[in-house]
Amino acid sequence: MPTCNPKRVAVIGGGISGLAAAHHLRKLDPSLDVQLFESGDRLGGVIRTTETDGFLIEGAADNFITTAPNAIELCRDLGLGQELIPTNPGGGGAMVVSRGKLEPVPPGFMVMAPSRIWPILATRILSPMGKLRSGMEVFVPRKKAAEDESLKSFISRRFGSEMFQRLVQPLVGGIYTADPARLSVAATMPRFLDMEQQHGSLIRGMMSGRRKQSGPAESRGGARHSQFMTLRGGMSRLIDALAASLPSDSVHLNSPIVQLSKASTGWLIEDQNGHRSTADAVVMASPANHAATMLRQVAPKIARRLRRIEYASCAVVSLAFRRDQINAPMNSFGFVVPHVENHLILSCSFSSEKYEGRAPDGTVLMRVFIGGAMQSGLLRLPNDQLIELAHWEVARLLKIDGKPLLRHLTRQSQAMPQYHVGHQQRISDIKEHLADHPTLALAGSSLSGVGVPGCVASGQKAAVEVVAGMKESDAAAQRAGRRREANPSSESSASNS
Repeated sequence: MPTCNPKRVAVIGGGISGLAAAHHLRKLDPSLDVQLFESGDRLGGVIRTTETDGFLIEGAADNFITTAPNAIELCRDLGLGQELIPTNPGGGGAMVVSRGKLEPVPPGFMVMAPSRIWPILATRILSPMGKLRSGMEVFVPRKKAAEDESLKSFISRRFGSEMFQRLVQPLVGGIYTADPARLSVAATMPRFLDMEQQHGSLIRGMMSGRRKQSGPAESRGGARHSQFMTLRGGMSRLIDALAASLPSDSVHLNSPIVQLSKASTGWLIEDQNGHRSTADAVVMASPANHAATMLRQVAPKIARRLRRIEYASCAVVSLAFRRDQINAPMNSFGFVVPHVENHLILSCSFSSEKYEGRAPDGTVLMRVFIGGAMQSGLLRLPNDQLIELAHWEVARLLKIDGKPLLRHLTRQSQAMPQYHVGHQQRISDIKEHLADHPTLALAGSSLSGVGVPGCVASGQKAAVEVVAGMKESDAAAQRAGRRREANPSSESSASNS
């Protein structure tokens, strides 16, 4: 009795989204022939951990949020559960540069709004007029219009321009490396829109949420670091474990795909060397602009919308110092820099203060972020000048004496999707057109949002979608076959006409 060949699924893109998709496909159906194509010479995309002289250096994401469970569950599924470590207990929150000095983000301030009034009144970051205007937020009417709104417009409308410039812009900029005047609130911070509609005020909404859920994190400002975890050996441990879960002959490095087209059954995939292969289904886990190029002929409507998603670049400079070189208090996990301060860096994260095992005893490892959408011109500088710039900036802000023990630079070129106003409608349109291609699914940060859990979730969702799509296609083919068997004369007449 003849046996059916296993269904083949091609995953294009070997970053965290593509790896999560490939792993989940094999978990959903072990009989699937899953082939992963990566254009570069390594897996993991922007995620990369480097070990040097006892320092653990992350080139991109250094943790994942625990409120979205996908990344933690994946780690446990891969046997990495014992390697998960939390943020160091007892650490501080975030600092913000204010008029040349480091000031703590007001306790209870969560990225876009305060959950407590007194810390806002007591902070030195806002002027008396800025505090008065921000306090008037409870009297600002909710916006009735349904159209998308920029983050800058939303916060300035509710809290005033000073709150936006001095607190929200640097905190959000540290997450998205974006221009808040173009950043969509609906695509990035939808819960604050919900607060406005439900409570009529973000302050009232935050205070209501604080009463329902309070804890140590509420006493600090900025990102809620207690909600983050990482892996003891660095984020590359997740990439290595995912790669190890796949058969070695199913991973194709240095294989940039240039075009996707429909075959008689399924898909035809062509790489830049002219090599062709077929697949019953495809998960496209490449950046939106690359996916647009591959889909330009077979799905032009999807390709046009993907091409409209812009990306930003940044540089990550890792610097290490002896602790006695730093004369400023190290009582936080890092600081962010408002654009109005006219500094040349976006933020600085104290890696060794956040997580254990990042630096030898008596030393401090920090990561300095440069560039983004609002300072992209700085990235034209050569590597050595970017490193010197980062050193100069942190030296004057943290009162650092002497040269760093370690200097390391990673460039993230066109790596951060920009969720501009209208982004949600664009994604909705893409999903609508994907309905015409049930065995094609998209994954990645341009669709799911920033952060490792979102990328993992998008890869897993894409895997579920193409498995369902293949079943749907098989069922449709069987129905068509039965119709032909039931009406052979009509089939013959159609072919002769």
